[in-house]
Amino acid sequence: MNNEFPPAEAMGLVNLASPRMGTEIHSVSDDFFAEAPRMLADTVPVFVPDKFDDHGKWMDGWESRRRRHSGHDWCILHLGETGTIRLVDINTAHFTGNYPPGAMLEAAYCADGNIDKAEWKTVIGDTKLGPDAHHLLTAHDVGPVNIVRLNIYPDGGIARLRLFGDVQRDWSGHGDAPAELSALRSGGCILGYNDAHYGDVNALISEGRGQTMGDGWETRRRREPGHDWIVVRLGAAGLISDIEVDTAHFKGNYPDRCSIQAALIEGDIDLDVAEHWPELMGEKSLSADNIHKFNHADINDVGPINVVRLNIFPDGGVSRLRLFGKVVT
Repeated sequence: MNNEFPPAEAMGLVNLASPRMGTEIHSVSDDFFAEAPRMLADTVPVFVPDKFDDHGKWMDGWESRRRRHSGHDWCILHLGETGTIRLVDINTAHFTGNYPPGAMLEAAYCADGNIDKAEWKTVIGDTKLGPDAHHLLTAHDVGPVNIVRLNIYPDGGIARLRLFGDVQRDWSGHGDAPAELSALRSGGCILGYNDAHYGDVNALISEGRGQTMGDGWETRRRREPGHDWIVVRLGAAGLISDIEVDTAHFKGNYPDRCSIQAALIEGDIDLDVAEHWPELMGEKSLSADNIHKFNHADINDVGPINVVRLNIFPDGGVSRLRLFGKVVT
């Protein structure tokens, strides 16, 4: 399966519904034909013509049985991180005669996770759905939420649900202990890159080590002068003390070297000038399938930063990038 790239409209946002964020299915009215967790997968949905299971045709997504009584089906998600939803994608890929004609999305914030106390607010109103298609919808701003309910009318299948938004984390009481400021779950996000032919850019700032060579950021083989780069916004501004560049599983295609530039920028970020940002870390040699750790001796004092540009020379793959530092609020 190929990893899925977010639409251009979602650049700078994170998919709050991703399992990488710790999001899980809380409950579902019915998932007889296809189990609800498949709807959250970070991969492109696929169709396997000759694949069947004990319940019938295997589908890559969530699919309920044909409803023979009143009502409608629903699925409730518990978000791994509290966030504000900005953009929603309801994808009915490969559901052609079994997609729901309509859907709507509600959300709430429950401090203790008890949905019985949920005060549901409409994120996406009643919306018509079509077969085998993305439905990219602007969300109503209902503030930070951690519980989401997708309603489908009356039944059918959804291949993928994406909830693009911002992580809402309170750093005020964090103190001086170093935090992983680049992490997706800390509010880090990808702002742009020059190439991402292979892999998944969001994997670069995800938890854990990469599971395969596809679980990271990888560029095509460069056949012209120059080098590749990717820009990450941190979850909070900070003073960087430690950096990790992990080339897990990249053995014949790891970059020869890397460097990192950084800046503290309020408001819109112009990626065209990122190549002129101060150098947080000069060029360092990389090796295959290895965690490269850098500390104060390798890191330049450029003051507080909230955006970084990872440069790789000339091309290749990086599984994870981690920047640790003291939060500056």
